Amino acid sequence: MISRYKPHYRSNLILAIPVVISQLGHTLVHMADSVIVGHFAGTISLAAVSLVNSIFTVMMVIGIGISYGLTPLIAQENGKKNYRECGKLLSNSLLINTLSGIILFIIIYFGLLLTIDHLKQSPDVVAQAKPYLGLLGISIIPLMVFMTFKQFAEGLGFTRQAMVISIVGNVVNIILGVIFVKGLFGIKPMGVMGVGWSTLIDRTLMAITIGFYIVKSPNFKPYLKNFAVQRISKLRSMKILKIGGPVAMQYAFEVSAFSGAAIIIGTIGAAHQAAHQVAINLAAITYMMASGISAAATIKTGNSFGRKDFNELRLSANSNYHIVIAFMLVTALLFIGLNHVLPMIYTTDTTVIMIASQLLIIAGLFQLFDGTQVVGLGILRGIGDVNIPTVITFIAYWIIGLPLAYVFGITLTLGANGVWYGLTLGLLVSSFLLFLRYRHMVKKLKLGT
Repeated sequence: MISRYKPHYRSNLILAIPVVISQLGHTLVHMADSVIVGHFAGTISLAAVSLVNSIFTVMMVIGIGISYGLTPLIAQENGKKNYRECGKLLSNSLLINTLSGIILFIIIYFGLLLTIDHLKQSPDVVAQAKPYLGLLGISIIPLMVFMTFKQFAEGLGFTRQAMVISIVGNVVNIILGVIFVKGLFGIKPMGVMGVGWSTLIDRTLMAITIGFYIVKSPNFKPYLKNFAVQRISKLRSMKILKIGGPVAMQYAFEVSAFSGAAIIIGTIGAAHQAAHQVAINLAAITYMMASGISAAATIKTGNSFGRKDFNELRLSANSNYHIVIAFMLVTALLFIGLNHVLPMIYTTDTTVIMIASQLLIIAGLFQLFDGTQVVGLGILRGIGDVNIPTVITFIAYWIIGLPLAYVFGITLTLGANGVWYGLTLGLLVSSFLLFLRYRHMVKKLKLGT
């Protein structure tokens, strides 16, 4: 088996590692915000960041999911060597994503900012959360522009460029965050708002940089010959949205379940909410790394599907399952073994550290389910199968996971631990059903078992 899969392990890892690092950029922005605020602004401010991130992340993943509609289409057309169509798809995706960013900003600014007052959270937490949420809301527009060019490049197999930009962007975000929050170089300390400003500036610079690079780089010239405003068409836009829309819902169902969990935990107390932010932030890092493997699986699957090389598709898809299982086993051991150490990265509050350490043991257990379900989604996305997986994610998280989280956490008074037990069961159901769906699609394409 090793000799059969070894070439696929190698090629998938070469493609996936830069994507993993790039995907990490989205999470590390919020991790940096949490670390900076936790150490320089205190537990109430950290709880405010937790509340905002739990709300904003739903909007962010909806946008990211929409942008993912471009990747499998680019991969398939590139597999067919239909380069001119790639430029036309990019034109349509840029329009869709920019408009999506504007719409999401409007929802955040004129909807969520008003709703946040009625979530039964601590008034001190809400007071600091609202201006931070407003700044993150504006940042979603340049983020969507960045995602357009990122998904275009990655769909063509150019994964290192977005990785480099993400790394530099995170360094900029951390430096500006410390300066603004703590108040250095004569700047008045801004508290939570400081990390909001650093994130907005960082995402704007990243969007400008990647757009300039792709338009000017000779690597993309064959693909950009038909990149123009006049190439906007209803047919291509619908092709992108038919994939991007369901993908956005898949991510939204999962992330909104975790956001709902944060709100449930917020009713228990600020310390529990801050601990949830610490644990979920660490779990999100490993999730985004698995999501990078998933993105590579989408690209490889899309290429093979475009060439109608279904045997190659099956071997590549199976190897991605192997890779993510091995990776998540390692991260699970790290979470469990370092459960008392990792929370200290975020805070010195002993109560928060104690609660977070318990949550990290549970997070270690659901790592395997989280990784396999996101890779399953990526493989199915490469084939173009997005509707049934969307139904699966809705059932797993909103019919099973979140209700059980409330029952275990509040009704049975198991607290934050109980909430996470419910979420773990939702991930288990999602992982199992998506794997069955993948096996079904393999048989449907007459690939064998």
